[in-house]
Amino acid sequence: MTWLLIDNSNSRTKFSLGNSDQLLPWRGVLPTPEISPDSLAEVLSGIEFDAVIICSVVPEKAEILERLFSGKCPLHFVTAASPLGIGIDYPQPAQIGADRLANAAGILPRHGVPAIIIDFGTAVTFDVISSAPAYCGGVIAPGLGAMSDYLTRKTALLPKIEIDEPPSAIGKSTVHAMQVGAVIGYRGLVKEILAEICKELPGKPKIIATGGDAALIARGIREITCVDPDITLDGLRQVATRVFCKMEE
Repeated sequence: MTWLLIDNSNSRTKFSLGNSDQLLPWRGVLPTPEISPDSLAEVLSGIEFDAVIICSVVPEKAEILERLFSGKCPLHFVTAASPLGIGIDYPQPAQIGADRLANAAGILPRHGVPAIIIDFGTAVTFDVISSAPAYCGGVIAPGLGAMSDYLTRKTALLPKIEIDEPPSAIGKSTVHAMQVGAVIGYRGLVKEILAEICKELPGKPKIIATGGDAALIARGIREITCVDPDITLDGLRQVATRVFCKMEE
């Protein structure tokens, strides 16, 4: 079987194909606000698959996706009740975002446990996987882009900037100064959260970064083990293996 894997996040919706062995090379992406039957038909034109698995944190777009695929092929939305391959040690599992569950499902086969997954998206999330292995909690903070955009919107004279590595820690222009605050300052936020988590998490965790700003921010944080852009999609593939292969039996 070939599965269509969909990561429906706040800013971008990412598509891939996979099977029980691996992710397949094809990728697609749509800005999430542009998700519609027509845009989906365009991005999926010529793509063949036997079943669909989705992690969504945008309910109104999840409804569009469900209407498109429901009744046409097997369809599974990731929830805390999905077969993740790890346990959940969390008081209210239904509150965990589906994207965070997909990340957690991808961590064991790709990197091992204990682990901390930092997903740099519209929000930056830290998901903590114990050596049990079990999802045991995390952190949610504003994303880098959201923080920078807020500063621009709430001040009269500060411009919108491209988020990029500043040439030095002392800003020599308004844009340069804002880049220092955004990039170097944001690394400070990440390092402090990691330090506090590691005080409470037994063992020496692998720290995995993913998401749109991962490569830029991870460049200055030696604690991060690696950047893995495919962990969410491969987590979906891992769950699909348990859901759809069981249906075939």
